Amino acid sequence: MPESNLSAEEASTPYADLTRPDTIVLISQPPDQTCAVVGGIMALRMQKLGARGIIVDGRVRDLSALRELGIPVWSRGTSVVGAGAETRFHAKEVAVRIGGVEVRPGDFVVVDEEEGGVVVCPRERVGEVLGLLAGEEGLVGRDGRVVEWVEKGGSVREGFEMFR
Repeated sequence: MPESNLSAEEASTPYADLTRPDTIVLISQPPDQTCAVVGGIMALRMQKLGARGIIVDGRVRDLSALRELGIPVWSRGTSVVGAGAETRFHAKEVAVRIGGVEVRPGDFVVVDEEEGGVVVCPRERVGEVLGLLAGEEGLVGRDGRVVEWVEKGGSVREGFEMFR
């Protein structure tokens, strides 16, 4: 766990009140805690301050309220127990591990609301990754050719061998 980097005022402020606009909020919860760290009130505040999504490596609650807000929320699990005395805001703008992946401030986080997936790309590798994906010779274009091949009755193996 990183050292706390909060001022005394920030440490006594509910973390949702410190949300910056146009961000995806990432929260890492200690694995031995069983309470929820995000519920309807915290998510509402983060949304009002401009958060684009919330990713919790831990638990959330108030699922119907979260759905009604319309802000994308991903979590490892749920709990009916609120944070109460069990959780404390510890640090902000630090690297965290989410689902076993280190995410640093400034990394690109891409979320797919329909598929429920989250992908993290280190800022310094965004150009490289986009280059691998884009255009007819990128992965997206090559996968399109595999789909066409399979639609015509070809096998996936052949399609991969020819186009990937």
